[in-house]
Amino acid sequence: MALLMALARRPDPVSLSFVAVTFITGMAVALQVPTLSLFLAKEVQVRPFLVGLFYTVNAVVGILISQWLGHRSDRKGDRKQLILRCCLAGVALSLLFAWHRNYWLLVSVGVLLASLASTASPQLFALAREYADRHNKRADMFSSVLRAQFSLAWVIGPPLAFALAIGYGFDVMYLASACAYLLCAVVVWRWLPSIPRPAQDPDQERVSSWRDPAVRALFIASTLMWTCNSMYLINMPLYITRELGLEERLAGLLMGTAAAIEIPFMLLAGYYTARVGKRPMLLVAVGAGLAFYVGLVTLSSQTALLALQLLNAIFVGIVAGIGMSYFQDLMPGRTGVATTLFTNSIRTGSIMAGAIAGGVAEVWNFHGVFIVATGLALAALVACWRVPNV
Repeated sequence: MALLMALARRPDPVSLSFVAVTFITGMAVALQVPTLSLFLAKEVQVRPFLVGLFYTVNAVVGILISQWLGHRSDRKGDRKQLILRCCLAGVALSLLFAWHRNYWLLVSVGVLLASLASTASPQLFALAREYADRHNKRADMFSSVLRAQFSLAWVIGPPLAFALAIGYGFDVMYLASACAYLLCAVVVWRWLPSIPRPAQDPDQERVSSWRDPAVRALFIASTLMWTCNSMYLINMPLYITRELGLEERLAGLLMGTAAAIEIPFMLLAGYYTARVGKRPMLLVAVGAGLAFYVGLVTLSSQTALLALQLLNAIFVGIVAGIGMSYFQDLMPGRTGVATTLFTNSIRTGSIMAGAIAGGVAEVWNFHGVFIVATGLALAALVACWRVPNV
């Protein structure tokens, strides 16, 4: 009841603007990412190796650019202006993909624009954290509400993306994404606040984030958790159809079910973190994730796979809900870098997942991928024990 009352309080216009920008940027990304491999294969007509190369280059360049901009945004400049430029880069990215089919142009200029556009999300969450701290708002709850908007966008975006691409063509789909980024730019320019950068301790600025054992342990734990999640998303459709002999539509049903029910767990995580702290909540999440992968290894019926999505939703919902603010609490005064570290742990996990899932499935089988994921989830649980509670 207290949670419902907290959510029902009338938000201010600026908070609503943060919610709107988060949802619309999530929609813009959800319109592009699910259909990217199909676009490259059908429209650009490249072989599978070049499709995989695009994903790898995009992930690596995205990590480098977002980390550099994260450090820069904490030292100087207006974070709002950086978000605005990232949204405009998203507009340019969408128009490039709508009108051009040259692979090397897309993998060079396109990847650069995509890396800039993707930086909008961590910078938006960093600005939201600074706004929440300045106005004495519940930062954990506010961050969880914003993360829930991203999940909601991913419930709506992928079906819409496929409907536009199949029914009207990829150019229409990318133009829709361009409109979403343009709308975000307008909202950012008109309603998001400009918050002056606080003076930063020179000694703190020189210290590498990786030298902090708490930050290092949390980054390792977060990377392992997102590696497990990405391995599941990569492997699950093939495991269901090729090894279990179940229908292809079950894969979409499992993804949609998990995405829908993880939203309340994001909100619950933001609410209860203030009572018990982030470390116990994270341990609950990883414990649920470990149980989920053990279930995937031992169970195979359609009913069981659907029931296991509750554990998956607890795992992803809590990690996505409080993971970012955990980094921010461990790195006071470096909100941009902290938020980018969380985002880059997701990207690093995706890179690792692609290599591990493909290699294990090649030499073993798809079921073996879940056995490896179980081991990685256990390693993530160990890493979480080394992170202090905040």
